[in-house]
Amino acid sequence: MQRPVIAYHVTFATYGFWLPNDPRGSNSDFVRAPHLRPFGDATKVNDRRSHASDPHDAALRAAAKRALMFEPVSFTGVQAREVGHAFAVQTHKSGFAIVSAAILPKHVHLVVLRHHYRIEQVVNLLKGAATRRLVEGQMHPFQSTVDFSGERPSMWGRELRKIFLFTPEQVRSKITYVSENPLKERKPEQRWSFVTTFSE
Repeated sequence: MQRPVIAYHVTFATYGFWLPNDPRGSNSDFVRAPHLRPFGDATKVNDRRSHASDPHDAALRAAAKRALMFEPVSFTGVQAREVGHAFAVQTHKSGFAIVSAAILPKHVHLVVLRHHYRIEQVVNLLKGAATRRLVEGQMHPFQSTVDFSGERPSMWGRELRKIFLFTPEQVRSKITYVSENPLKERKPEQRWSFVTTFSE
């Protein structure tokens, strides 16, 4: 009998960072955007390991990024800090238990204990809170890019990657992985007010 899920390691990216036809693989079943279809079919991967460092066709990936409708989003330090503040507000409001977090310029890593909301809903609420805060603070990456209805392009990518965690050992391992992630990008260790200590 399989153990119940006790937590998730979830990763989600900013707009333009991880495309559905990324030659290193993605979580997509198909390419929704017509302007990206010339660069290949969706490259779905089914295993749990990270493919970020896999060898890939860098030229094809760069060409796909040039075809994007908007510039890829890369948060500044100030924007990332505001995203963290928004996560804190939403976490308190919804009662999430986040035990590790890394908010990087182009993607976010979280370890989230199981909640009565599905993990996809947890991520959507966090994304929404961050978007509203950046708009209100006049810091949204597409602050001045609005359509006829007043809507802005999303600063987030569609993808999210989730890994189910079944044991405390797996949770602790992912906590370490996430906490060390900024160091891999030569950034300082992050400490966020919404991150709580994991206890079995």
